[in-house]
Amino acid sequence: MPLYVAPPPDHQALFAKLDGEDLVRVFRAGEELEEYVHWDKLRHLDPPDGITREEWWLALKLRRQSSRRVIPLASPTGMPFYYTLPDEVLRLLHFADQRCSGEIAMPEVVTADGHAKRHYLVNSLMEEAIRSSQLEGATTSRRVAKELLRTGRNPQNRSERMILNNYRALRFMRDEIGETLTPEAVLELQRILTEGTLDKPDAAGRLQRPDEERIAVLDRGDGSVLHAPPPAEQLPTRLDALCRFANADTDDGGFIHPAVRAILLHFWLGYDHPFEDGNGRTARAVFYWYMRTHGYWLVEYLSISRILAKAPSQYSKAFLLTETDEGDTTYFLLYQLQVIERAVQELQRYLQRKVAQIRTVERLIKGELSFNHRQLALLSDALRTPDRIYTFSGHAGSHQVTHESARKDLTDLANRGLLIRHRMGREYTFVVPDDLTDRLQAL
Repeated sequence: MPLYVAPPPDHQALFAKLDGEDLVRVFRAGEELEEYVHWDKLRHLDPPDGITREEWWLALKLRRQSSRRVIPLASPTGMPFYYTLPDEVLRLLHFADQRCSGEIAMPEVVTADGHAKRHYLVNSLMEEAIRSSQLEGATTSRRVAKELLRTGRNPQNRSERMILNNYRALRFMRDEIGETLTPEAVLELQRILTEGTLDKPDAAGRLQRPDEERIAVLDRGDGSVLHAPPPAEQLPTRLDALCRFANADTDDGGFIHPAVRAILLHFWLGYDHPFEDGNGRTARAVFYWYMRTHGYWLVEYLSISRILAKAPSQYSKAFLLTETDEGDTTYFLLYQLQVIERAVQELQRYLQRKVAQIRTVERLIKGELSFNHRQLALLSDALRTPDRIYTFSGHAGSHQVTHESARKDLTDLANRGLLIRHRMGREYTFVVPDDLTDRLQAL
């Protein structure tokens, strides 16, 4: 179905029609709803007694405008964008502060040591790379995509190239860009994301030019234009303004909560749509960068795009609600904060299942008399740190045994399929199979 949002009535025209007493009556009767409602939904609700739906909308707009906070983003005609802080936004920001930053108690599979943290971070970056690419049209399955990223093989088609590029871009944002965002960094990010995937290869790593047809946002249902972005002539100036906004501690409107600023950066890049392709992926990568560099470390372990991909029309609608309601980005803020909340909750459930699974398997193997105490310790470590590499010398040193005893321990586990043996020159290394838990349970 085509995506449609009913444009609100002109509240200024409604205001002009009412005298002072009518305005007081409408304002008193038109109480704010618990939900931050756009006209598209309000038009289907029953208004309070004594006022029309249009008057109800006027009352809501007057309340919202009295508390609005203007941001530096503006439409091509100069209309400023803004946001408000209703109770639901404040609740969700509090949730992000509590769950995504500071010293948070996480399940032992993540907090065990640096190896475990690195393993879960790499897995999370892979998941986001896959889902973000799928959201933009990549058709490669998750299983094949994971195999692509883990083995490092060359991509076989455009979809696989998109996923590999996305993974490299997320690593670039994490490892190469410091705490200051520059236009050059945004252009390099888009270049990495789109390299080898564009019909016009020279469009990678640059803004659209005035002599090119601007790329609009189209409805996936019927191909109609949902959003016509600003003209290309404005793009360099707008990108400079976006970077200044990203690097500011405060603005003319005062303090902006870091999560709010991160989401507004996401919206801003999506609204300006400055590239031939890769706009959404670039916007989401910048969001991750900002959250990480401002202390919200858990966000790196979340796949925001996995939530978005479950209902891509809702993601597009969040942009459309803002644009049709005079630049009120509160709709987009609410949607993205709700996505963060869902992603955190899903991660917590996954880790709790993982901890329970590991403990169950550990209980099973401790009763398996064919393992000695050193092998049991190694298997327990492998369950928690599946990217660990084991060697004869390392195992011997950890348990203060001879090289021959270490060789027997590791070779036995490899022969039973619980480790994978690789020859590295004159020595052997042993790595953990992806399905170690299943193999142990099969014993």
